[in-house]
Amino acid sequence: MATHTPTPQRLYLMQVAARTAPEATWPVPYPCYLVQMSDGKNILIDTGFPRDLPPRPGLQLSKNVVEQLALLDLQPDDIDILICTHFDLDHCGHHEDFPNAELIVQREHYDVAHGGHQRFAASRPHWDLPVKRYHFVDGDTTLLPGLELIETGGHVPGHQSVLVRLPTTGPVLLTIDAVINQESFRPDRQAAPLDLDGEKVIASTRKLLAMAQREQVALVIFGHDGAQWETLKKLPEYYQ
Repeated sequence: MATHTPTPQRLYLMQVAARTAPEATWPVPYPCYLVQMSDGKNILIDTGFPRDLPPRPGLQLSKNVVEQLALLDLQPDDIDILICTHFDLDHCGHHEDFPNAELIVQREHYDVAHGGHQRFAASRPHWDLPVKRYHFVDGDTTLLPGLELIETGGHVPGHQSVLVRLPTTGPVLLTIDAVINQESFRPDRQAAPLDLDGEKVIASTRKLLAMAQREQVALVIFGHDGAQWETLKKLPEYYQ
């Protein structure tokens, strides 16, 4: 009997918040992502700001990740895997809402955060979950066929980006916060104020540039690019 290896079939983009600034042409998006596999598994990438976030100048929360998944008739229990790119508050604010999900994180990142790094103190209630729920990876990892984790430290230690190979669109690269916008996707870029290690940020950017060329990536989605976000399909639309 022939067996079929599960592969990614759909990629959904969810905007859970946006920030406006007087000097910005476009609002800065704060996204999460959902990958649906051919065997029915649901893989969530990041979870956005928490519900109880105090007001921040220029920041407007949209439907949160749980509410947006409900538009697809998905409940938190339906999420099988949660890829944790890193533990900044805008990326992990609902991790605790997905009780059945296996949490995937770079070991280096977890160790730095769990060790008490001040950067991740405010978000700790959301990511400091029972360690048995975590699956630690070390460096670049094929998580599932067609779904690859790419270690891209620099923004924070152990940050990870994601490559999703879709049947029609082809490879889609989610840079997350390794590269937040198109302008920074060049080998001579400068580190941003929130990047902890400028040299590693540049090295990670060059790594992603090389991957995009080598893998003939069809679409690079940057972490917080307002101009690009206006051109992309958002839930309930999807890439396939």
